[in-house]
Amino acid sequence: MKPSQPPRIAVLLVNLGTPDEPTAPAVRRYLKQFLSDTRVIEIPKFLWAIILNLFVLTTRPKRVAHAYASVWEGDSPIRKILQMQVELLQARMGQSAAPFRVSVHAAMTYGNPGLPDVMNQLRSEGVDHFVILPVFPQYSATSGGAVYDAVTKWSLKQRNLPNLTLVKDYFAHPLYIKALAESIRRYQAEHGKPDKLMFSFHGIPQPYADKGDPYPKRCKCTAAQVAQALGLKDDEWIISFQSRFGKQEWIKPYTDVVLEEWGKSGVRSVQVVSPAFSADCLETLEELAIENRDNFLKAGGQEYHYIPALNADEGHLDLLEAIATPLVLGWVGTLDGWT
Repeated sequence: MKPSQPPRIAVLLVNLGTPDEPTAPAVRRYLKQFLSDTRVIEIPKFLWAIILNLFVLTTRPKRVAHAYASVWEGDSPIRKILQMQVELLQARMGQSAAPFRVSVHAAMTYGNPGLPDVMNQLRSEGVDHFVILPVFPQYSATSGGAVYDAVTKWSLKQRNLPNLTLVKDYFAHPLYIKALAESIRRYQAEHGKPDKLMFSFHGIPQPYADKGDPYPKRCKCTAAQVAQALGLKDDEWIISFQSRFGKQEWIKPYTDVVLEEWGKSGVRSVQVVSPAFSADCLETLEELAIENRDNFLKAGGQEYHYIPALNADEGHLDLLEAIATPLVLGWVGTLDGWT
């Protein structure tokens, strides 16, 4: 017998997270959740609990809250942009996945809207299938792996499990490479071409890569493909890694160190793009666009530009739609009575 209604499917765009407001207490709550995840910090739990509670959470929240305040306009940039991506993708999916009931939702690994809470609410509303799409282009255990963990923990509490599809990443997807290359071309059409183009990715500790995290290789693949699409020579671009935390060695070269070296060596103009971020956030708007700009200019550079993340760019939405739609329709096509 054919069901009375088409199956209900939810596509979840999942980003890392953000505090609820740019205040020290809110940042402390967020950092406690984020930095307590063993995917993010692999130091033994007992030792890390002492460091986190006695040192990190007593000093860092005030400083980080000040940085958030500098980019906060009514809400956190990453949450505002994620919601915009959701609304635009919803409009597209409503057409490409008709007649099936497909809704698109925002979720965060840490902070709000929390991924388990979103899934609980949607499940109570009758969602039959989840397509989980972490908007981390390059998989790392510290980002995409944490999403898998959250879904697994949620699943352990469910008696009647829904169907689940999880997307690992899309670091070499042709539409992703195309969207990045076109965003750079548009920016340079307005601002000119620089002496150097820097692909700055969020870093991870070197020991994580040594243990097999594929993130650095994925980042290098992304940057190389975009550079090729732009027709860049080897000496016109570089890949680097930003946002180090603590005294541990992280994957190199470091963004801030390279920029200082370029400034001192006579590199006049630099443009920086950060392909690891699907939405502009604190690490791009404050760290890259302001802090690293100041460091480059102080070191002797003359012109510095940050190229915005893909955010709600049409090419970015083309990519997200191209990933989500086949996963929705492919699953529906296996249901008897809806083929």
